[in-house]
Amino acid sequence: MPEAVIVSALRTPIGTAFKGTLRDTTAYDLADHVVSAAASGLDPALIDDVVLGEGLYGGGVVARHAAITAGLTGVPGLAANRHCAAGQSAVQAAAASIRAGMDELIIAGGVNSASTAPRSRRRVGEDWADWFPPTHPDRPDAPNLDMSITVGWNAAVRAGVTREEMDAWALRSHRNAIRAIDEGRFEAEIVPVKTPHGLFSVDEHPRRDTTLEKLASLKPLHPEIEGFSITAGNASGANDGAAALVVANDRVAAAQGLPVLATIRSWASVGVDPAETGLAPVKAIPKALARAALSPAEVDLFEINEAFAAMCVATVGMLGLDPDRVNVNGSGCSLGHPVAATGARMIVTLVHELRRRGGGIGVAAMCAGGGMGSATVIEVPAP
Repeated sequence: MPEAVIVSALRTPIGTAFKGTLRDTTAYDLADHVVSAAASGLDPALIDDVVLGEGLYGGGVVARHAAITAGLTGVPGLAANRHCAAGQSAVQAAAASIRAGMDELIIAGGVNSASTAPRSRRRVGEDWADWFPPTHPDRPDAPNLDMSITVGWNAAVRAGVTREEMDAWALRSHRNAIRAIDEGRFEAEIVPVKTPHGLFSVDEHPRRDTTLEKLASLKPLHPEIEGFSITAGNASGANDGAAALVVANDRVAAAQGLPVLATIRSWASVGVDPAETGLAPVKAIPKALARAALSPAEVDLFEINEAFAAMCVATVGMLGLDPDRVNVNGSGCSLGHPVAATGARMIVTLVHELRRRGGGIGVAAMCAGGGMGSATVIEVPAP
């Protein structure tokens, strides 16, 4: 069985939705840009497919649009959607096809533009109403249109995470992201984007001026719920961005002289009760590690998406992980959460940070709407 290796890992900077630099840049624009960058220097005849995580874009296949724009007219496209884990699932699907011997080189990733996503409507009786696709059957304890309850608050309650712990984790996230930006850690992975508002090259969501006092002063999103402690400060933002990785058969990579940045060792996705969505990584991480015959102690770095600080704190505590090995360059609370792109973005960042540190084992994990979770294990070789 061939190995699935990553030979390129790129992403756009992450924008703050509706008011940020990417507010007038569509998901198609972002996908076209990052896929074209990933395909640069590759023989188009070698590319078997483009697989992109996407969501809420009206039924078209963004991946095929990006393939044509990149000059890959003979390459098809596939839309992947596992909600927040869509981008990660696209990379997993590419790895599966390569390890099965069906394909030899695939561009995989994800794209999200909260700023420009179309809004849907449906008929209700004789009237029309706004419609947002549900992730699961609606329930009072797990409302499908309010993830602050379904994911954030439920995880906090079940794991006993306090407001102070959430705010402290969010502050840590911003500090880690700002340090990474200042030290140039993201420069190798970011492809700048030309926008109507200028060249965009640096993540704009992290806040330099965030303090614990400012976070503590923010009002809960649901003050009517006793003890509710999820705020805009300890939750991820609404964001825009895209990421793309080139995943290849290891023998093809060697024959073409392509650099092996990482090997995809294993992956796993799980389902949980929708009310426990925020705790899904607690199941997904051990399952993915078991498939690679690894333990958490053998992992050098974890990327656990901060959809809400509560679920990240809960995952770290319940699995007994070392916080110093988790989200060392920030995550959702600081960098932001461009939903369908985040999973791929996490793998991109993990590849580059492990390379910066001289190699090692990394795990990217996240929860996903509707009671799902996913994790991917990679190994970056020593230089």
